[in-house]
Amino acid sequence: MSSLDHHQTSDTDWAAISVVIFGVTAFSISQGLTYPLIALILAERQVSPSLIGFNGTFFAIGVAVSTLLVGPLTSLIKGDRLIVCALVGVSLSLALFARFEALWVWFVARFFLGFCASIIFMVSEAWMNTACPDRIRGRISGLFGFGMCIGFAAGPLAIPLFGLEDGFAFAMLAVYVAFVALVTVLISQKAHTSPESASAGLFLEFIRRAPLLVCMVLVFGFADIAAISGLPVYFTELGYSSSFAAIAVTMLALPTALAQPLFGYLLDRFDRMRVALIAAIIVSVAFLSLPLLSTQVAIFANLAVVGAASFGLYTAALTLLGSRYTGGMLVAGSAAFALAYAAGSAAGTALFGAAMELVSPAAGPVLIGGIVLVFAAVFGYAARRA
Repeated sequence: MSSLDHHQTSDTDWAAISVVIFGVTAFSISQGLTYPLIALILAERQVSPSLIGFNGTFFAIGVAVSTLLVGPLTSLIKGDRLIVCALVGVSLSLALFARFEALWVWFVARFFLGFCASIIFMVSEAWMNTACPDRIRGRISGLFGFGMCIGFAAGPLAIPLFGLEDGFAFAMLAVYVAFVALVTVLISQKAHTSPESASAGLFLEFIRRAPLLVCMVLVFGFADIAAISGLPVYFTELGYSSSFAAIAVTMLALPTALAQPLFGYLLDRFDRMRVALIAAIIVSVAFLSLPLLSTQVAIFANLAVVGAASFGLYTAALTLLGSRYTGGMLVAGSAAFALAYAAGSAAGTALFGAAMELVSPAAGPVLIGGIVLVFAAVFGYAARRA
């Protein structure tokens, strides 16, 4: 079957979709909790900020390595079983954080946490697109995004609930992820689809065939992480309180989750490339207009739009991936998306901070908005020619 064939299943594999959304929620809760929790615990132990940051890069290295190995792994292990293995790996990594205090163990555990979490994410994306017919692909992608956003938002709530002491939060999360692995085993037995393997060379082939989709995810990562990591600093530089900055991040996350099912509905009803283009334009306008806003209500409304529209780019890319490709190209596309997101998030964080430091606080959102606007123009031109 050609990789460009439109994939249609005779019916929707709800068992597989349930497994995928349940698994990606566990992945995002793990990431949403561990990023702030590890930083807070290491800071309390008087570990230097540079070492704390270096520990975070081991998660990213694990993600990068997983994108290179996901193809061979899907050839060796059936996709649904690979998700279960990765969930068990996440649970064991979290258990290492709970059991040991040695810093070198935390570096090893952070690497394997990134590796296993990324495997869950990539294989789940591919399986979701295999399991649903094209007529509802946008809505299912929206539910996938909703589960991921809710997980990211819910993860940090475990910190005030379980505290920083004795590794209890890590232990509880390890038990939760192990439970998800068990449920995945039980539900996947009722599934009638499974993610296919990706042969060697498909990763680069996908990037060559679908540069627009890869760029959409890169821009999503660029805008999303620039907002999450840069805007709290932006607001404190303008004189707002740290509590206001924290609420601002919440106003990014919660509306983003709620908007994704609606965004998925729009992707199923209207031209998907056009919906993605409009989302990119909205993101750019929202960033560019942020320095002009002075009231808290206007700022929060603006941030809700930034979060919903930027994540909408990812939902659109995921929907287009499934509507255009099938088989191993779905796994290759998911791996390309993971690398694109990592590259975009790194660039967004660096450029936002540099613009604020070298020019002014307002230069941060203006630069991000300008770059996204340039992407929207190029994207619109390329999509029209295609």
